[in-house]
This record gives sequence, structure tokens and C-alpha cells, in this order.
Amino acid sequence: MKYVVTGGAGFIGSHFVRYVLQTHADAQVLNYDLLTYAGNLANLKDVENNERYTFVKGDIGDIAGLKKLFTEFKPDVVVNFAAESHNDRGEDNPLKFFETNVLGTARLMQACREAEVPRVHHISTCEVFGDLELDALEAFSETSRYAPKTPYNASKAGSDHAVMAYYHTFKVPVTISNCANNYGPYQYPEKLIPLFVTNALEGKKMPLFKSSKNKREWTHVVDHCAAVDLIVRKGRVGESYNIGSGVEKTVEEITDIILAELGLGQEYKEYVPDRLQHDKRYLLDSSKVRAELGWTPTYDFAVGMAETVQWYKENEWWWKPIKSGELYRKYYEGKYKRV
Repeated sequence: MKYVVTGGAGFIGSHFVRYVLQTHADAQVLNYDLLTYAGNLANLKDVENNERYTFVKGDIGDIAGLKKLFTEFKPDVVVNFAAESHNDRGEDNPLKFFETNVLGTARLMQACREAEVPRVHHISTCEVFGDLELDALEAFSETSRYAPKTPYNASKAGSDHAVMAYYHTFKVPVTISNCANNYGPYQYPEKLIPLFVTNALEGKKMPLFKSSKNKREWTHVVDHCAAVDLIVRKGRVGESYNIGSGVEKTVEEITDIILAELGLGQEYKEYVPDRLQHDKRYLLDSSKVRAELGWTPTYDFAVGMAETVQWYKENEWWWKPIKSGELYRKYYEGKYKRV
């Protein structure tokens, strides 16, 4: 089976590339990534010499380039991870998020349509559904109403609608998956867990939002990738699937876990102002993907977190160059101290 993975040099995309190569001995993977600030080929250093792996630098907005690539490579599936994905950056530059996530996805779908790609899978987020109250009894299902509240959330909702428009109008064979917060190695250190771990390792404070009791559902990135691959191979065309572990933790709890793993005290906490719009809680009902496709998460959260913290401790070669960069410093040592 031949995969084109867009955004395959990012956090989740790179794990998906690795997962496919390790799981399917006959798979060929072409990684198509523009290598913007969070795209990092060091994420795939261990597979760069694999004869079944190819990297091509490119933009999902380049219809002609994509069509040429699809015609030559002849993929069985295109899996779209390419996106702007950080809420803080979405507040700073909302138009960039709409350009990449909505227009970029629409252009990718047009290229898939023109090249008659046999299958397209689009990676979405739980945040298209808005947020839940902290004491709510329900979880978001695949049929929950879209109610995004931030530029990032709205741009991803727009991308979902573009994908489904190409399915309904042009019969492009698509599936969509929605997941909540991922954790694991190689996550760009603007996100909660890698930022807090690496800050602590550098002797710096962990900047918690004042609403530190806000909850997120946490899924290990490899479990997410396994679910996506199942959907690609066995999911029903035109359907969306929620992927979730059912494990909920507050920002405060995550911080305390990290401190405990590193043997550090509460003095490493620093409370900072909330985002302009700070969603309270995300939780997905993933019964559909479990019942239909037989997916279940394999990572115990406590074990997964311990391994993740240990990975950042042992791999300064990966994150120190990122955190020393000018663009990173602009966000996390200057104006933007949020996570």
C-alpha cells in the first residue's frame, strides 16, 4: 500500500510515518511537508534511510505540484496531517490559520479530485465541537454540533466542511478522524507537556494558565496513529471517527505528574493569564471506532507519561536547538508566555 502523508514531518505526522513503516512491511510512504517552524526532519532521523520512505518538500496549497506528485507516485491513500495547530499562534495570526487549514485543505482536496486518488483521510480535532463544562456528563460524538470558539478551532472546522463538500459533491472518497490532546516524543515544545518538561530541565518555571483546572483528554500519539491507520484501511467512506483514550487530566494534574517524574517541587509553577478564549474541557466518545474497527488504546497513561518525560530528558539534542531558535524565543521568552 502506498501512502502520501502531508505534514509528515510534524509531531503526529512523523509518528504516523514511522508507525506505517514499522507495521506494514509492504508499505511505501511519501512524506510531503513544507517544513515550516514545527516541521522537523529530525523527527524521522531513524527512518530517513529506509528504502520504502521518501521525503518531498511541498505545500498542500500547490494544486499543480500535488497533482503531478500523485500522478507519478500513484498513492493508494493521502493522509492529511498538514495544519497550523496552536491556539496561541492562532490568536496572533488568525488569517494564517484560515489560509493553511481551510484554503490549503480545499486545494489539497482539489488535487486529490483531479488525480483521482483512491482514498483520502483528513486529521481533524475535538476542538471543532467547542468545549464542555467541567462538570458535564456528556462527551462529544461524531454527530455533535460544530461550535468552534477560536481561530484555530474554526479553521479546522472549515477544513472538515471542505473535505465533506468534496465527498458529497465530487464523490472524493474521504474519511475524517477527530482526536483530543496527544502526548509522546518529538512534540514541538510550544505544547504543554514538552514545554513544561524542557523548561524544568533548564531550571525555568512552568507557565500554567490561571484556569489550571481545565481538563483535556490525553491520548498517546502511537495509539492515535494506530487508530488512523485502521480507519484508512477499514473505515467507511464518508464517515468520521472519534479517537480518544477516555483519560482526562487537568493542566494542574499534568504539571504535578511532570514535577513528580523529575523530582521537583511546587516552586517550578508560575501562573500566567489565560488565553483570550480558553476552552474548558474536551472529551470524545470513541465508541464508534472501538466497535466498528476494534481499536483500543494500548498505552497506560502513567507509563506513557513516564516514558515521555524520560525521552525529553534523554534527547536534549532534539529539543535544545528548537528552543534556542529566534522564532521560539519570540513566543516563549518574549510576548507569548502561554501554552
